[in-house]
Amino acid sequence: MFQPVIGLEIHAQLLTQTKAFCGCRTTFGAPPNTQVCPVCLGLPGALPVLNRGAVEMALKAALALHCTIHHESIFARKNYFYPDLPKGYQISQYEQPLATGGWIEIAVDAPAPARVGVTRVHMEEDAGKSLHHGFPDSDRATYLDFNRSGVPLIEIVTEPDLRSAASAAACFAELRDLLVALGVNDGNMEEGSLRCDANVSVRPTGQTAFGTKTEIKNVNSFRYLQKALEFEIARQSALLERGGAVVQETRLWDSDTGETVAMRSKEDAHDYRYFPEPDLPPLVVDAAWVESIRRSLPELPDARKARLVAAYRLNDYDADVIVRLTGGAEYFEAMVRAGASPKAASNWVQGELRRKLKETGAEDIAKSAISPVALAELVGFTERDVISSTVAKDVFEKMWTSGQTARAIIESEGLAQVGDSAALNAIVTRVLSEHAGAVAEFRAGRTNAFGFLVGQAMKATSGRGNPKVISDLMRAALSRE
Repeated sequence: MFQPVIGLEIHAQLLTQTKAFCGCRTTFGAPPNTQVCPVCLGLPGALPVLNRGAVEMALKAALALHCTIHHESIFARKNYFYPDLPKGYQISQYEQPLATGGWIEIAVDAPAPARVGVTRVHMEEDAGKSLHHGFPDSDRATYLDFNRSGVPLIEIVTEPDLRSAASAAACFAELRDLLVALGVNDGNMEEGSLRCDANVSVRPTGQTAFGTKTEIKNVNSFRYLQKALEFEIARQSALLERGGAVVQETRLWDSDTGETVAMRSKEDAHDYRYFPEPDLPPLVVDAAWVESIRRSLPELPDARKARLVAAYRLNDYDADVIVRLTGGAEYFEAMVRAGASPKAASNWVQGELRRKLKETGAEDIAKSAISPVALAELVGFTERDVISSTVAKDVFEKMWTSGQTARAIIESEGLAQVGDSAALNAIVTRVLSEHAGAVAEFRAGRTNAFGFLVGQAMKATSGRGNPKVISDLMRAALSRE
C-alpha cells in the first residue's frame, strides 16, 4: 500500500486596476495586445515601478494565512524562455519572499479541522498568453496576447501536508474562499485568475522519506484537481508495484481522457538562474504598515461561519454554504434585517436564489436581480400563509424577470391563498364525492391516497388554497363515517 504526499502552489491574480510594475490596465477580455506598454513588454530602457496596491493585497493574504511578514523582501529575475514571456524572464521573489510560515485549516478526512502549513507567500508578475486554437491557421501558428503580461500575482506554496486528493481539493477551495473574502482575488478559475499546481508523490505506508514527485500544472477546477491527483496517485502506485521508478516531471491534466500526460522534465531552481532584480530596490514593509493592513482585514470565512451559527442558530452545513457563496452572508443577513426568519432566509439563499444565479451564470450574489429586501418581502408572504411555497417560486421567477415587487405581482394576478374554511370545505366535499375510489383506498389503510385527495383539492383552487387548511378539512371529513 502507498500513501500520497501532496503540496499545492496556488497562483492568484491580485484585483488591482493596473499591473504590477506599470500603469497598464488589468481588465479581462480586452482586445489582444491593447493593454501593454514598454515596461510590461520588456522593451529596452523601460524601468519597472512597484504597484503599492498589489503589495497591500499580498499582505492581506499573508496575514490571513497567519504568515510571518518579513521586513525586507527581494524581487528576483526568474529566467526562462517561452514565447509568451516578452522579457525572457519573470519578475518574482525567491530567496527572500514577502512572507513565510503560515497555515490554513481544512475540514476533510478527519473529524476535526486539519491544519495545512503554508511555506511561503511571494509576489510575482504573470506571463502573457499563447493562443493555440480558434484561428484559421491554428494548425501552423500560435498567437500571442500580452495583455496578461505583468498582471500582479501572489503564489501561495503549502507544505506537503495533504494526504489525499479530496483534502487537496478542499484546501484549494478553502484558499479560494479566503482570497475572495479578502477582496484580493475574484476566484474566477475559468478566466485563469486563480490557478493551481499540485506536487504529488507516493511512498510505502509507514515510510517517512518522500518519494519522487511529479507536478500537475495549471489546474483551474476543484473537481479536476481531485480527479488529476487521483489518477496520478494510482499511476505512480501501479508503476512502483511493477518495480518501476517515478520520473520527476511536469504533467498536464487532460479532462477529455481523464489522464495526466507528460509535459516536460521538471526544472530545478538552478535551471531558472535566479538573481536579484537590478531595477527594483528591496521591498521594505515596516511594522506600522503591517498593523494598518491587519486592522483593515474583513471578517474571514471561518469566523463568519461560526458567527452565523451562533447568532442565527444555523447548522454548520447551512452556514458553510452561505459563506461559500460570494456575497452570500451579506445577502442573508440583509434578508434577516428586513424581517425574514433566519431559517427561511437560509433556505431561499441556498435554494431558489443559488439555482437562479447558476442558471444565469452569475458568480456573485450581489448580481441578483432581486434585492435581499424584496426577497424578504416574498418570504414574509409565505410565512404568513398569504401564498403557498409553490406559488412563491412562481412569484420569484416573475420578480426576477420583471423587477416588480412580490406584493405587486400577488395583487395584480390574484395569487393570494384562499383560506376561508367554508369555501374550502365545499371544495373538499366535492373532491371526496368525485373520487370515491381514493376515499375507499384511504380507509383501507393506503395513506398515500390522502396526498392524492389533497392534491385534487389544491388543483381545484388553482393552487391558491391554503394547504394546511385543506389538509385539516380533508382529514376531518375522512374521519367521519
